[in-house]
Amino acid sequence: MTSMLVLALSLVSGDVNSRRSPVVQVVEKVSPAVVYVGTVSVVETRFRSRAFDDFFFSPQEERRAVEGLGSGVIIDAAGLIITNEHVIRGASEIHVVLADGRQVDAEVIGSDSDTDLAVLKINVKGALPVAKLGTSADLMIGESLVAIGSPLGLKKTVTVGVVSALGRTIRNEDRVFNDFIQTDASINPGNSGGPLLNMDGEVIGINSAIIASAQNIGFAIPADKVRRIVTELTQFGKVRPAWVGLDVQPLSLELSRRLGWDRTYGALINSVEEGSPAQAAGFQRGDIVVQVGSTQIENADDLKSRVRSATAKSPLSMKLFRAGQELAVEVTPIEFPQKLVDSTVWDRLGLRLKAAPGAMVITAVRPGTPASRVGLEPGDALLRVNQQPVGTSESFREAISQARGKQSVLLLVKRGTRGYYLTLPF
Repeated sequence: MTSMLVLALSLVSGDVNSRRSPVVQVVEKVSPAVVYVGTVSVVETRFRSRAFDDFFFSPQEERRAVEGLGSGVIIDAAGLIITNEHVIRGASEIHVVLADGRQVDAEVIGSDSDTDLAVLKINVKGALPVAKLGTSADLMIGESLVAIGSPLGLKKTVTVGVVSALGRTIRNEDRVFNDFIQTDASINPGNSGGPLLNMDGEVIGINSAIIASAQNIGFAIPADKVRRIVTELTQFGKVRPAWVGLDVQPLSLELSRRLGWDRTYGALINSVEEGSPAQAAGFQRGDIVVQVGSTQIENADDLKSRVRSATAKSPLSMKLFRAGQELAVEVTPIEFPQKLVDSTVWDRLGLRLKAAPGAMVITAVRPGTPASRVGLEPGDALLRVNQQPVGTSESFREAISQARGKQSVLLLVKRGTRGYYLTLPF
């Protein structure tokens, strides 16, 4: 009887081991490092109360707490967690739930809306499980992948798929995100910030976006970009805006033919700014930028977006078409210089400003410019640019740098005791 029981147990054990597929092994290895990210945001709603309208005509405000959810992955034993910026955007409280069920508060080390990445930190006793951040440089289309996260609040949900495409560019409202990994592993709201894993159990992407009207089309930020942005956020608390000094324009079929370029993609360089990294690297007017890194450039907007999502002092390799030949060029972006901020704002908006406590104060308005037409005057205080506070020259430079390449800019202006939001072409 005893021998039969031992045999039965060994058969059960053998069956389990035979079913421990590569996917199961990845989940067992990485799942302990995946966390649930919960947030609380305070939302203000303005409404009118009939009881007061008759006397005061003033809107009332209602404040309510809104809970959010997402995923994250621990990448460092010191308690560093990667998630999406949109998961924690506007949150007044952030907590994570660990694999062992502990709920702990998290602080934001840094976040970046342009790349949709954020780094959190938790302080807990004892060792933490850690996932290895791999590389996305050698990903193959068709390669098997595993996604782990908390879709719709269902913690530790595992889905499986393949690399459907690489280098995808998608638009979201007024933003453009590029270099995404596309996968058919099911990703739903709540998966955001969770890891996309190769079959070695390495994080090769951070799940970020879906197309709501489609099925099994999800996108992840590639690990090599994640590593670069996380380094910026942990060292500086922000991503330093990158500038190379290129002005580009769309490439029409007629222009392509005149320049000898027989393809339908690329961005035409219209001018190279004096003293810029692009000038030092040898870029010339009339060059066609056809590739950044290993990714083909589709159009001028694509190139602008890729440069804007780069970081200062991180070299960019590009491929150019010039006079019938393709050339490989490397350029190292720098932070957008303050003197160029001043000239950009004067040229595009018609404003000169100086720093004051908590704001930038307008000192001059050029006649005939967008700022003049909306009635801005010297003495008005600029408080925000595209919802970013601009209380210092440095924060103003960053906001203007990030606004470059956009069609318009949203300004919060204060005159006397009243504030006004204005949208100006940029």
